[in-house]
Amino acid sequence: MQLPSDISASLIAAFPVELTGDAEAVLAVMPASRLRPANPFSVTVEGQQVSIPGRLYNDEPPPGTVGSLTPRQRQILHCLYSRHCDGTVRQSHLVEIVGSEEPWVAPFIVQLAGEYVLELLVVIGDELHDLATGTPRHLTYGQFIVDNPAFFARTQRRVVSYWSCYYRSAYPSFQDYPGSTLLDLLRSAASDRAGHPWPDLTPADGARADGYC
Repeated sequence: MQLPSDISASLIAAFPVELTGDAEAVLAVMPASRLRPANPFSVTVEGQQVSIPGRLYNDEPPPGTVGSLTPRQRQILHCLYSRHCDGTVRQSHLVEIVGSEEPWVAPFIVQLAGEYVLELLVVIGDELHDLATGTPRHLTYGQFIVDNPAFFARTQRRVVSYWSCYYRSAYPSFQDYPGSTLLDLLRSAASDRAGHPWPDLTPADGARADGYC
């Protein structure tokens, strides 16, 4: 079943305009859903504003149809399904894009870093552990954060909040929490790109996380 035109337009808007044709090919293989994409958020990617769904409710397409897509189109599909309402589905598609150097993939990864599923943080941290100065991926994430400071500030606060709410007993110190290490990597990339230290909005070692859960 073809997606309604307004829903298709909202999902195409998750990517820069030069990817419109590829995004349309992806939407053509996606099953329709009774529920509309929810809670979109806007970020800037290479000077263009995109609007990414907070949650997606479509079933996954059959493997045979996915195989008919080009590598770039498959990346677009994995990006969209990394916004799925089911955390297991999000993780299965995350692993397919977390190694990408494409600037339009970065917001999907950073958004997942600010969510509550610990396994997602581990997957992202394991892949980005060698985020080194001067590499294409380092530049990609650094530029994305510099272009979206409010979005990354919110991401930092969410990482701390979810740690405080759900994982504090397992990780009494925030510095031992996988999300802390991941934020360190992302701030390092932003600092290098900006030419100055990027604001650290996380609690210092031993400090109280006042204002969180």
